[in-house]
Amino acid sequence: MKKIIPLLLLLLGVLYVASTLRPPADRAGAPDTVAFGRLPVLVGGRIKPLDTVARATLLQFQGRQTVRLADGAKLTPSRWIADVLLDDRKANAYQIFEVVHPDLLALLKLSEADGAGKKRFSYDQLTPGLKELERQAGLAQPIEAQRRNPFQRAVVALRDNIGLYVRLQASLIPPELDSPLDALRTFQDTLPESIAAVRLRQQKKPHNEDAAGRLMDLASRFDFMAQNAYLMPIPPDDTEPDDTAWRKTGAVLLDTFQTGAIEAHAFSYAGLAFAWRGQKAEEFNTIVKLLRAETAKRFAQQLAKVDAETRFKAAAPFYTGMVLFVATLLLALGSWLKWPEVLGRSAFHLLALGFVLMSAGIGMRMWIEGRPPVTNLYSSALFVAWGAVGLCLILEKLHPRGLASAAGGLIGFSGLIIAHHLSLSGDTLEMMRAVLDSNFWLATHVVVITIGYSATYLAGFLGALYVLRGAFTRSLDRDTAAALERMVYGILCFATLFSLVGTILGGIWADQSWGRFWGWDPKENGALIIVIWNALILHVRWGKLAGPRAIMALAIFGNVVTSWSWFGTNLLGVGLHSYGFTDRGFWALVFFATSQLLLIAVAVAPGLPWRSEPRPAAEAAPRTA
Repeated sequence: MKKIIPLLLLLLGVLYVASTLRPPADRAGAPDTVAFGRLPVLVGGRIKPLDTVARATLLQFQGRQTVRLADGAKLTPSRWIADVLLDDRKANAYQIFEVVHPDLLALLKLSEADGAGKKRFSYDQLTPGLKELERQAGLAQPIEAQRRNPFQRAVVALRDNIGLYVRLQASLIPPELDSPLDALRTFQDTLPESIAAVRLRQQKKPHNEDAAGRLMDLASRFDFMAQNAYLMPIPPDDTEPDDTAWRKTGAVLLDTFQTGAIEAHAFSYAGLAFAWRGQKAEEFNTIVKLLRAETAKRFAQQLAKVDAETRFKAAAPFYTGMVLFVATLLLALGSWLKWPEVLGRSAFHLLALGFVLMSAGIGMRMWIEGRPPVTNLYSSALFVAWGAVGLCLILEKLHPRGLASAAGGLIGFSGLIIAHHLSLSGDTLEMMRAVLDSNFWLATHVVVITIGYSATYLAGFLGALYVLRGAFTRSLDRDTAAALERMVYGILCFATLFSLVGTILGGIWADQSWGRFWGWDPKENGALIIVIWNALILHVRWGKLAGPRAIMALAIFGNVVTSWSWFGTNLLGVGLHSYGFTDRGFWALVFFATSQLLLIAVAVAPGLPWRSEPRPAAEAAPRTA
């Protein structure tokens, strides 16, 4: 049973992971929204599938990737984006905009009872208050982001989300038309007569008012699309040498005034809208296949990545990883109470499975993006968690007590939760800023210093386990305490080396980029503080200046130091390295730092005796007569 149970739990974990890898599919006879979600578009300088656009947008709007309807049904991201792009009036009724600030609800004349889950509202519900929302956003806009109050931040965020939604709707077809296909057909067939009618109208001569009015209305819609569309769905033709010269549908439709014929892709998107609104599955699926085949003539390599990205996002390996790491943590904690060998080995197996899954996910992101693993705050959270989990696997192999497995499960889950919240701001596979556009330095400085983050966090979390077990349980015997001390010491040596080397490499990169090795930038100071703090702990231990509890307290404070360098400097919004400003993380950072300070207080408080101090096994054994 000692061997069977861990293998059985590992098998269950593998089956769970395999179940998430099944390709999504629509029901037979329905429009193939999965294939529609794989259609490529150019957004933010990167060719990506519509499915990715949908997922990133929904996360930004409401914090989740599915749309729940009033009857309890759920829409997939691809189904939702199909309605947004092809049937705007239907999409306007979906409750996808999260509004939680009470003053903002009052401004929009809404109540919690009107929203899905008491906080999500539709575009139709928000429309009556858009004028006042825009006025309030205009008042808040001149104020620096860091100085805005919660109401102003909520107003600006909602205004930006609604603006993005409107831009999405203007991406494929002229918005707010009953039949875009018929409108474009009539426009093309009557273009010469309509232009003549407009000219006669301008000259105040007799003219066909209906023809002139229709032309002017469509021209204004085309111009709105050309100016405001979010997506660039029209690929360049064979005569265009630049592969990134994709165009907006509105700009292509405006060209019709010169060419007299509507471009094939623009007509195809109108045909998709006609088929989608009528649920004509065969026509819809045929047009999607033709669009894919036409794009594949020039962009076959990009389409391979588009398909892989769609499957990758649907599989959601990092969400699956959260489940595995929680299971690892629970099994490891259980091993401290009962069946240490069976549950400990089971926790180790699930931790290894989670590590393999994270490795595959990070590797897939690297291939899709063509970059090293760390390019922004989101990917840094993944890599910090990945590095810490990898180190925990090594430690657990050397010291099979469930200690490193518990730390690995906790750090892995925490890192993935942080990454999830960072993904709420948009696409996580964003294009690199010019100053960061160097794969060499991303693969050296950034990777090395991020491994330093992983190791420093791991030392701090192991120190926290030491304090929690010593202060609140009777399980910290001498052997367990000694094992934790060795783990923390070894990890701190590792962390100091990587933090120091990573900081030096960063200075060399700074010298190449800005002409100076060191400039006392907040991010540079944060990196230096990590090196100094880790070195300080090592010197305290080497000089025997403090006991184990004090050293663990110092290691725990390393979590605060690392968090400041990683996130705190970005919250300042100043400096050459402030690439990821976010005001959402301030209170989370304060809460985390406070929790670490409380642990330190428990570790060093002289008037707070631990329930169980480390002591020799002979002393701990009960006496017998």
